[in-house]
Amino acid sequence: MSDAAHMGRALALARAAAEAGEAPIGCVIVDEAGAVIAEGANAPIASHDPTAHAEIVALRKAAAALGNYRLKPGLTLYVTLEPCAMCAGAISNARIARVVYGASDAKGGGVEHGARVFAQPTCHWKPGVTSGVEAEASAAVLKEFFRARR
Repeated sequence: MSDAAHMGRALALARAAAEAGEAPIGCVIVDEAGAVIAEGANAPIASHDPTAHAEIVALRKAAAALGNYRLKPGLTLYVTLEPCAMCAGAISNARIARVVYGASDAKGGGVEHGARVFAQPTCHWKPGVTSGVEAEASAAVLKEFFRARR
């Protein structure tokens, strides 16, 4: 499957999060063959957990499925919004090979904005990063969600 197809699944998860009243962010982790290992959607409100970002939810599920906190080589993480610093740190610790994200987050991003976690000399694992995949669709889901709440 293509990056756009995997991001399409992440977008479906983001829409489901929005329907549940959560910020609409979705995440999918796939192996080298394109098989889905784990999925996650934002859930900090429902789970009463400030760390329950879509990436963290998916990373926890992937670690449980694979039986290791360091995920196997070659995994790609797709997420609809640029990961924050917390999520970027978790992605590094999990040894994700590649991160693909949709919309940039100039305010809260931690990959190409803000903390730029992977660019820090103290970052031990630096995944490849591809940004802007389905960026317009990812941004539209977020804008609609927050517009409806204002």
